[in-house]
Amino acid sequence: MSKRPAFNRILLKLSGESLAGSDKFGIRLHVLQTFAAEVKKVVDLGVQVALVVGGGNIFRGISGAANEMDRVSADYMGMLATVINSMALQSALENAGVDTRVQTAIPMNQIAEPFIRRKAVRHLEKGRVVIFAAGTGNPYFTTDTAAVLRAVEVEAEVILKGTRVDGVYTADPEKDPNAEKYDELSYMQVVKQELRVMDTTAITLSMDNDLPIIVFNMEKEDNLRRVIEGEAIGTKVRSNV
Repeated sequence: MSKRPAFNRILLKLSGESLAGSDKFGIRLHVLQTFAAEVKKVVDLGVQVALVVGGGNIFRGISGAANEMDRVSADYMGMLATVINSMALQSALENAGVDTRVQTAIPMNQIAEPFIRRKAVRHLEKGRVVIFAAGTGNPYFTTDTAAVLRAVEVEAEVILKGTRVDGVYTADPEKDPNAEKYDELSYMQVVKQELRVMDTTAITLSMDNDLPIIVFNMEKEDNLRRVIEGEAIGTKVRSNV
């Protein structure tokens, strides 16, 4: 029997690389289906879900492939990559029976709605998952920053960052077997210790708006639901620790 959700409205941030599964690039169908099934579980609990996905599985503006491009063009290509991923997630979610809308920061009316805050909130209130694509619509900003910005705009209660590991560690746990996991961190600890939670702009914006971040393993079955139900999973970043 499911517990009462600890959050009413959340924003889930996924990396583009996570959609590639064990591959370096591209989109794996089974990953899309798995993520869609996990999101459906929390939607069925009555939780309002907004979603932001990166584009690193298709193109990353700061990658080696972008070295010969100007930064602005490369960043816009990265934004368009997030639109492709968002459309793929939308298809997977709707195949799972979840009503979904994609809103883009760069207008492309043939495939998605433009981002309109009031409309996004209305979709959430109606139980639709809203996927925010194309970052902030501006170069030099990451999808982490876009996720925090959209979370603040739609008044989400928390950002859930789904990763391949079960929280934030003192070092990369996939490379260092002695890395220790943090259960809780303050925003300032993340900045001062240069921990790889989100970029500095995103962390600062979260701190300014007192928006907690929970980093957890999205690949483990039922983890998203368990976080939503208030279980102490992953690492929580907040004001006072």
